[in-house]
Amino acid sequence: MSLLVKGRPQGREIVKVTPASAGWKHVGFEGLRLAAGESLQIALPADREGCLVVLIGSADVSTNDESFARLGGRSSVFDERAPDAVYAPPGTILEVKAHDAVELALASAPASGRYPMRLIPAASMKRSIRGKDTNTRYVCDILPETEPAESLLVVEVVTPAAHSSSYPPHKHDTDNLPEESFLEETYYHRIDPPQGFAFQRVYTDERDLDESMAVGDHDVVMVPRGYHPVVMPHGYRGYYLNVMAGPRREWHFKNDPAHDWLMPR
Repeated sequence: MSLLVKGRPQGREIVKVTPASAGWKHVGFEGLRLAAGESLQIALPADREGCLVVLIGSADVSTNDESFARLGGRSSVFDERAPDAVYAPPGTILEVKAHDAVELALASAPASGRYPMRLIPAASMKRSIRGKDTNTRYVCDILPETEPAESLLVVEVVTPAAHSSSYPPHKHDTDNLPEESFLEETYYHRIDPPQGFAFQRVYTDERDLDESMAVGDHDVVMVPRGYHPVVMPHGYRGYYLNVMAGPRREWHFKNDPAHDWLMPR
């Protein structure tokens, strides 16, 4: 099975990954688009929490009990600002109404209902710069492990043209805390300009998994295990939204020993 899931250029559903389609247990991801004035109902299963991110455009998000007006507002995922998001517990039915053309991301993972629905406003999200030189990238923590959730971790990253990202190559596929945690992961890619591409490789030490992909705009790469670096070619910026989840909600990773010398000392 290929780790690359191609996005659809038209229609409401851009791309979808479920535990069943991925052959794993934890991470679910959907990319969705709405035209101005359109509405959408999202029903979370009784055993999965969700994080709805308004990637582009503005929308109202509500349930029977709560309502959040005009979330989002970015014209592009490459805007220098954070998105708005909503955390929703299992069994929540979300009503979304678009004010203009909207792109949404829905992350989901197993949960029992420990935390209530809440707004995650852009102003609350930590934005930072990671790496240096041609390994510089720009990170926004949407739902980090310091914020309440049962399984989900959600982050977005912008990688400048001709830069690498998720680099040096690292992995988080072994339950060996505090050195390393086991987390499944999806990468939802956007490319600027959109006719471009990114390169992503997913590989293990044993090379029993070793897949290299040319990734287009709106595509998803699934990372069940192994190292997973991303490289942007000259002339094209990259964006990806990461969703991670596993048996324990902690992010600890191990660099590929062959490339660990690249880390600053």
